[in-house]
Amino acid sequence: MTPRILLDTADVPNGGGELRLFQRGQEFSIMLGSNELMNSRLSGSEEALATLPCKRLSDRTEARLLIGGLGMGFTLRAALPLLGAKAEVVVAELVPAVVKWAQGPMAEIFDGSLADPRVTIETADVFDLISQNHGSYDAILLDVDNGPDGITHASNDRLYNSAGLKTAQKALRPGGILAVWSSAPDTKFTRRLADAGFAVEETPVRAHGKRGAHHIIWLATKR
Repeated sequence: MTPRILLDTADVPNGGGELRLFQRGQEFSIMLGSNELMNSRLSGSEEALATLPCKRLSDRTEARLLIGGLGMGFTLRAALPLLGAKAEVVVAELVPAVVKWAQGPMAEIFDGSLADPRVTIETADVFDLISQNHGSYDAILLDVDNGPDGITHASNDRLYNSAGLKTAQKALRPGGILAVWSSAPDTKFTRRLADAGFAVEETPVRAHGKRGAHHIIWLATKR
């Protein structure tokens, strides 16, 4: 049996716990405690977080996207082929070590996407970038924590509460899309999106192709 090797650890800022990067053969996983946050074999729903909104924005040749959470880069890689040459993609990653892992042991997974001239990586809290930019984004893609019921960082709640959703709505251009990944449905969150001024669609997707766990993508379009 191929052993699982611990490659590195990193503290989540503000007491959010410790991330651990593991490798088993060609497979990588990132753990927080006993929770596996992501695995390099399971990319389907993270890719859908990009493809679902980007296909709806195909007429915006200079689209500006904000991705919350670099992770293993599946959302970023899925977005780039669907965007024009003049598009801009800003990726906010809270944990500096995750960027280092993307440039180091997981570089093959990222397949050169970090070097794309349309991409900017910001080591920052995505909420700060949302709140500082009004009417700036055509899409905000959030793959932060396990969804609205966060487990890794208490401050993530401010992304998903009523005030945070209204802040995201203000950060979007007219007709812009807030796309949110979650490991499970959340009817209260769906209602909060609607109350914040979005037209809401809830789409179930598989973690890997036609297999794996069911995840949820909310597509919330600014009215």
